[in-house]
Order: sequence, then C-alpha cells, then structure tokens
Amino acid sequence: MAVVKIFGIKNCDTMKKAFKWLDAQGIDYDFHDYKKDGVDEAVLTQAIEQYDWETVINKRGTTWRKLSDDVKDNMDAARALEIAKENPSIVKRPLLDYSGELVVGFNTDTYTTLIKRVA
Repeated sequence: MAVVKIFGIKNCDTMKKAFKWLDAQGIDYDFHDYKKDGVDEAVLTQAIEQYDWETVINKRGTTWRKLSDDVKDNMDAARALEIAKENPSIVKRPLLDYSGELVVGFNTDTYTTLIKRVA
C-alpha cells in the first residue's frame, strides 16, 4: 500500500481542502505540521530539486513580502531551503509525498492522476 504524507500548516485553507479530499477518497495519510515539527529538510530539498525553488516557495504570502529586497533579489535553491527552515510558513502548501512522488500545492486533477498512477 502506498504511503501518503502531507506537509503544511493545519489551519491553512488549502490544507483543509487537501485533507477533505484525501478523506473523501478514503486515503490514509500522516500529517507533518510545519508549526510543530519544522520543515523536513530532505523532503523540502527533494521538492526544490524536482520543481525549483520558485515553485516551492510561496511568493504571494506575507512571509515572502516581509523578507528584505536583498534576500528576495538574491534567492536561489540553497537560500530558499535556509529561509524555509527558519520560516516554514513560506513553503507553498500542501506538499504531498505519495510513495516518494512529490506534489506541490493542491489540485484535485493532479492528486487523482497521482493516486491512479501510484496505487
């Protein structure tokens, strides 16, 4: 059976949609709460390598906007990882790990395709 782990922040609206969708599909999952557990560096590194830092880092949120222009202007994969470790709220949510395949963000079509392919 596939192992599903979902990373994010419990009270995030997008996370709630993902939880609801997974529950409706009868998919069991483990939840990794960034606020309580911090980021999982290995998974975050894999996500940045797979997608690039600009996809993994939420540039629309307040955490990004609070960064200095110097930090934002000089962002790269290594800096993104360090910033995310210090400020987990900056990571786009949810980050879903389904048997080693990562998906950034929540999209029902993407989740459905992944579940069918991996299951």
